Amino acid sequence: MPTEMLHIPTADGTADAFAAFPDSGEPHRGVLMYPDGFGVRPVLKDMARELAGHGYYVLVPNLFYRHGPAPVIELPAFIGEEERPAIFAQVMPLIEAHTSAQVLTDADAYLNFLATRPEVCPGPVAVTGYCIGGLVAVRTAVAHPGRVAAVAGFHAPALADGPGPLSRITAEMHLGHAEGDMTPEALREIDQALDAAGPGHTSEVYPGTVHGFTMADTDAFNPAALQRHWDRLLPLLERMPSVL
Repeated sequence: MPTEMLHIPTADGTADAFAAFPDSGEPHRGVLMYPDGFGVRPVLKDMARELAGHGYYVLVPNLFYRHGPAPVIELPAFIGEEERPAIFAQVMPLIEAHTSAQVLTDADAYLNFLATRPEVCPGPVAVTGYCIGGLVAVRTAVAHPGRVAAVAGFHAPALADGPGPLSRITAEMHLGHAEGDMTPEALREIDQALDAAGPGHTSEVYPGTVHGFTMADTDAFNPAALQRHWDRLLPLLERMPSVL
């Protein structure tokens, strides 16, 4: 399967990114995959390859390119309980410095990039994300209702901007939450916001999970929940309309 490292011009410089796509010589639907706070690394590349194998051009940008190319911080091969405090001490300042305005200007650059690729079909794309990347995916979909046809977020802080943005989502959405990430009140807020946005949206707690359950290089990994994530994400993408 073809993969490549890319450099995408943005309003603030150049973002490095990883792309995977089928080796068919034909254009495919585009998917913008935002990583979690640990960034672009082998496990995200593997997930991009997995998704590309289902017939998509998958772009995984380095959210924190303003601080350097990925990996922005040095990561162990496996992130366990002992490693987390030191890693979070480096990651949290990057997340806190990543403003909503930066998210939106970067999203413009990534969507424009996908629109120029000969490997990508014309028309709307899908956006998916993990942890902080799930919040970025929601912000991207809200800002680009005419360009994003499907959006998904997994173990994401979906209410970080309040319920209002969720109620304005026009793309079909799925949110997969870890147990303990959301209070019952927060889950009700999400459900009410998605009901206001219209039919077709789903929000569910994945049983037996902790935050980060999709990431195989951490002690939060849950294989059954990762499969559940694919079982939700792939049909969502298959339903993605070609025209909005």
